Amino acid sequence: VQLQASGGGLVQPGGSLRLSCAASGFILDLDYYKIAWFRQAPGKEREGVSCVSNSEAIKYYSDSVKGRFTISRDVVKHAVYLQMNRLKPEDTAVYQCAIVNDCWYGGPGTGSVWGPGTLVTVSS
Repeated sequence: VQLQASGGGLVQPGGSLRLSCAASGFILDLDYYKIAWFRQAPGKEREGVSCVSNSEAIKYYSDSVKGRFTISRDVVKHAVYLQMNRLKPEDTAVYQCAIVNDCWYGGPGTGSVWGPGTLVTVSS
């Protein structure tokens, strides 16, 4: 089983995209897991940008995206979304979602289930 991230694409600065994360190849109810979004830009280390706990009681955002990105769950579709608004060129990266062992106010823990990412390009 792996997680499939989708929704990436090319967008102009200031625009918006919504990324989706769902299980691929197996029916997996993501509602029971802590889910995180990571991104990696060329030549840079992977960054944990957001995560959500099982109950949604905890939602974490890195300083670089706080106030612009919103993580949410869809319990009917067993999916997790990352709404990205006011995108900047520095948001350009491959975005991956993962099941993580922890999500707290300091950030996501270690990822255990990953999948192919989706490319987000912010450019005019």
